[in-house]
Amino acid sequence: MGTRRRVFPEAFKREAVDRLTSSGLSAGQVAQELGLHETVLRRWVRDLAPQATGPARRPIPQVAVPSPADLAAENARLRRENERLRMERDIPKKSRAHLRSGLPMKFGFVDEHRAVWPVRVMCEALGLSASGYYAWRARPESSRARTNRALTDDIRLIHAESCGTYGAPRIHAVLRGHGRRVGRSRVERLMRRAGIRGLAALPRRTRTTDSRHSYPIAPNRLARNFLTQAPNQVWLADLTYIPTGEGWLYLAGVLDMHTRKLVGWSMRETLHTQIALEALAMAIERQRPPPGLIHHSDRGIQYAAEAYRGALAAAGITPSMSRKGDCWDNAPMESFFHTLKTERVHHRLYATRAEARRDLFGYIEGFYNSRRLHSALGYISPAEMERRAA
Repeated sequence: MGTRRRVFPEAFKREAVDRLTSSGLSAGQVAQELGLHETVLRRWVRDLAPQATGPARRPIPQVAVPSPADLAAENARLRRENERLRMERDIPKKSRAHLRSGLPMKFGFVDEHRAVWPVRVMCEALGLSASGYYAWRARPESSRARTNRALTDDIRLIHAESCGTYGAPRIHAVLRGHGRRVGRSRVERLMRRAGIRGLAALPRRTRTTDSRHSYPIAPNRLARNFLTQAPNQVWLADLTYIPTGEGWLYLAGVLDMHTRKLVGWSMRETLHTQIALEALAMAIERQRPPPGLIHHSDRGIQYAAEAYRGALAAAGITPSMSRKGDCWDNAPMESFFHTLKTERVHHRLYATRAEARRDLFGYIEGFYNSRRLHSALGYISPAEMERRAA
């Protein structure tokens, strides 16, 4: 079977152009992130850049400029104060694990941070002698220490490439995928020593489901059977919210059960039916599903509305709805939103909705769909799962 031609909805193209024009990344970098040819992205820029919308530039206020002498004196004072506070605050915090370790680990901390703080200051904070550190540094490094140092460097690189999201299980999977014979416990130990960890969730909640309506409710045809044999057999749909300085930005998503790819999405500042319809339209245009696909959602008014039911019927898609108040009936979709917020939203402060849109587009299409290793898929990405199923 030949490779199916990729389809890019207009919303995808607009967000890709906006990301290029506002992120500071080159066309090649954005194209690689989204899995595109650079010429395709440049054609979209030519066709859509005049339509791309972004935050309006604000006039720069005129302020009084201090004299060079005043600036130099103030900068010197701030540098001294900042250095003192950083040493007082960071040395005890960053060396916590080393203080519970032996001398080699403590000396290792000093060696790693000698470009940041004076050696004597760190030795004094850790209860070491500076002469002992220099004697330790003069000894040849053991083979095990060299291997651990190289492995820690690789772990840092993988962690950075995941935007800080990967913990030990996924970093271990990446290393094994590259042919590295290393145990997960060793990866966990080196990450703990180096202070490397995946992002954790910060709980925030608001209500997005309104099931108090008189529209028809579809039966629960899924019944928590989350196993599928191929893409485009079961889609899951739901909505969530993103806090910004301008108020909520709402995100509607459609997830393919087999590949765990977010095949359709839409972002708006209101929760009207249109946001769910736009996500569904993107999924249909992108995937071209055969008739008989099951579409599962909660009982929210957006999915029960006549316009949405009509769109499903026109595409030959069978609706299914969760039981009232039971989020477990749509658990994989809930899991995606949890991942999105754990790895991205809860660690950002979005000043505007436009800023949030750009960042979420980058996460969904530039990382989650294309590169993020998914535990339910055996630690491969949704894009790879889709390729294998083609």
